[in-house]
Formats: sequence, structure tokens, C-alpha cells
Amino acid sequence: MNVLVTGAAGFLGQNLCIRLSREKDCTVLPFDIANEESELFELLTKADRIVHLAGINRPLEPSEFMAGNFGLTSTIADALEKMQRPIPIIFSSSIQAELQNDYGKSKRAAEERLRAYSQRTGAPVRIFRFANIFGKWCRPNYNSAVATFCYNIVHGLPLTIHDPGAPLQLVYIDDVVEAIVRELKAELESFAYVTAEPVYETTVGQVANLIRDIHEKRQKGFVGDYSDSFYKKLATTYLSYVDIPSLAAAPEMKSDERGWLFELIKSEKAGQIFVSTTKPGKVRGNHYHDTKVEKFCLVKGKARISLRKVNSTEHYAFDVDDTSIRIVDIPPGYTHAIQNTGTEDCIVLFWANEVMDPNRPDTYRLEV
Repeated sequence: MNVLVTGAAGFLGQNLCIRLSREKDCTVLPFDIANEESELFELLTKADRIVHLAGINRPLEPSEFMAGNFGLTSTIADALEKMQRPIPIIFSSSIQAELQNDYGKSKRAAEERLRAYSQRTGAPVRIFRFANIFGKWCRPNYNSAVATFCYNIVHGLPLTIHDPGAPLQLVYIDDVVEAIVRELKAELESFAYVTAEPVYETTVGQVANLIRDIHEKRQKGFVGDYSDSFYKKLATTYLSYVDIPSLAAAPEMKSDERGWLFELIKSEKAGQIFVSTTKPGKVRGNHYHDTKVEKFCLVKGKARISLRKVNSTEHYAFDVDDTSIRIVDIPPGYTHAIQNTGTEDCIVLFWANEVMDPNRPDTYRLEV
């Protein structure tokens, strides 16, 4: 299947073309502003499907809306009718097509031209009236509040927000791309409106606050609540605006005669993960917790993990090494320790179900 994608170099176009490159028996025919109209006509002779994403949303003159949105759509429909090629078209419109501004009028006019194309030729047409799309590679300080907020917050620049309570409908780029791919694979008939979901209902101020929260958490080594799909998608988007050199951060290393230790991930909802080395013969632990629970996982070397219920004399031990990885749960009320029984430094991953609080450590010294 040959898929002509107009606007292929744009935000949505880039993401869609990469997604389509993973489809078997799918060849992408990209067309963008740098191409000549003659190239478009040649691509129309080869295409089996068209995803029409190209358009104008920030022109110098209002008249350019109609020329860029209705004009190109009409050119495509006119050419296909003349060629007698009734091939399916998927069109990227906007929720603003319901409004009376110049952009909305131009998108609505393009929709109607495609309706006429479908009626005249019998070709299937699908119209997406997208909400504001957000995600990786969207141009900041252009026409996306999310992209601008992410970029400015990452780079320490101020945000200009005139009305924090202004409503905002958002849809995530990968959800949009999958919706388009769904329509490309479907057996289409006639003219219809289709949707990309979920659409998130929020406000400008709420989005700014969430992105600030994501930024501040990252600075402190925390991750937020990724069980919230909107928050997770915002956090993913935020990270795409971090400059490459800033992706690598040095943790605070805590070293002593036993080895070193650092915190890898902290979460208010899911606890924390930390990593340590322990030198041969050295011991970590010899303490217990009332409520906190942990998991130990040795990934390099050899060690013995010892446990004893605090009001018992019975001892338990797990001899672990990197040839047979095991994850050992540490229940509450059991004093525990880990000793390196090998000849080289061992490396252990630890998870605790709460972030260490110096004011309430829930850690009590007691030899196993």
C-alpha cells in the first residue's frame, strides 16, 4: 500500500511517517512545503491512500488560511477527479472548524470540498476534527501551549498565561497516529467523521502547573503518578524538550568503607529504588522496620541475605549470586542484613515501599 502523506515534515507528519515505516507492505510517499506541485500530481498517480495533514495555522495574512487549507485540499480533489482515481482520503481537520474564525472557516471549507469529492466519485473520506495535539517534536512558541510550556520551563524561561482558567482540549500524538493507522487499515466506505481518543479536558493553568510539577520532580530525582495517563503523556512530552547534554544527571553518591550507595528513582506513590556496592566481607543493614518493606536483588557478585524476626532467635539465610538472580522480600518486623561473601564488590538493587524520610526513617538498629 502506497500512502501519500502531505505535511510529512510537520509535527504530526513526522510521527505518522515513522509509525507507518514499521508497517509491512506500506510505502510512505511524503509531500511537504519544499516539494513542487508537479511532484504532488506525480505522487497522486501512485498513491493507494492519502493522509492529508498539510495546512496553514499561523499565516502572516488571514487570507492565507483559505489558500493553504481549502486551496491545497481542492487541488488534490480536483486532480483525483480529473484522473478518475477515487482513492480514500483521511483529512486532518480541527475542532475549530465549528467556529467562525478564519482558520475554522478554511478547515470547514476543506471538509466540504472532500465531501463533494466523495459524493462525486464514491471515494471514502474520513475527517478527523482534532483537538489540540501534543507530544514529542511539536514546535514550541508557535501554536501549542504544551510545547511552549515544556520548552520554556525546561530552559528557565517565563510563561505568559493570560487566563489560567481558559479551557483546553488536548489529544496525544501517539493516540492520533494510531487512530489514523486504524483508518488506513480499515475497509472504508462513503464520507464520515471519526475521532482520536482520549481527549483530555483541562485548563491552561492546570497544564502549566502539571509541567512545572514534572520539572521539579525530575530535578529532585522523583517521578510522578504515571498511573494517570494524561500526566504520563505530559511527562513523556516534557522529556523530549530536555537538551541532550542535560539528559544525564549525576546522583548524590554516599560512600563509606563498605562501598557506595545512591538513589535511582523516588516516587511518592511507589517508594524508591536505590543501588549499592558492597566490598568483600562487608555488611549492610542489621536493622528492621515497623512498616516499611523492601526487596533486595543482587545483580553482580555473591552475598548472603540474613533475616531474623525481632522477637525470635530463629535465623534465615539466602545465599545469592549473579548466576541465578533472585528477588528477596524483606517483611516488616524482621531485622536483616546483606554480607558480601564473594571476592569482588557486589552490586545490589534495593526497592523500598516508601521514600526515606529523615524525620521518620522507620529504621531501628538490631543485629541479625
